[in-house]
Amino acid sequence: MALFTKEPEKNPKIQPATAPYASSTPPAPVASTSTMAPRGSLPAPAEGRAYLDRGSKITGKISFEGPARIDGEVDGEINSKDSLTIGESAVVTAQIRAASVSVAGKVSGDIVATQRIEIRPSAKVSGNITAPVLSVQEGAQFEGHCSMQPEGIRDDRKVTVFPKEERVAQAAGGLKQA
Repeated sequence: MALFTKEPEKNPKIQPATAPYASSTPPAPVASTSTMAPRGSLPAPAEGRAYLDRGSKITGKISFEGPARIDGEVDGEINSKDSLTIGESAVVTAQIRAASVSVAGKVSGDIVATQRIEIRPSAKVSGNITAPVLSVQEGAQFEGHCSMQPEGIRDDRKVTVFPKEERVAQAAGGLKQA
């Protein structure tokens, strides 16, 4: 008989939301449960927390703290402190800096990785790449220069220049032996 009274009709939105959960849980967890449901239905991959889906387009500078995946279009600059995955449908025209980069789509621009770069069979990469470990799988297209040493090593190289007197003495000593 309580269903036919006028009181529940005044607040129909509040009544259904709180009535089933009122006895077991407070209203706050109900709200968090409803926000969790849409996230579970997203096709975001397990390996990346940040995700730029197909159909998205970004122009500018993008930075990621954790792992990320890009399946859309990016024009500009990408920085990641963790791994970055460029999906098969991605079209990236950017300078990329990350810990590790896996490319399956199209990339135009330089890629610098502190750990590794992987170029998968469906990838088309046009630009210079720098990483200590490089994997180019059969079928991948790569056009550019490759440096497989960490960037810090190039900066740490030092040239030792001997004083002129020592160079002259070494040259004279070399002539005497000949």
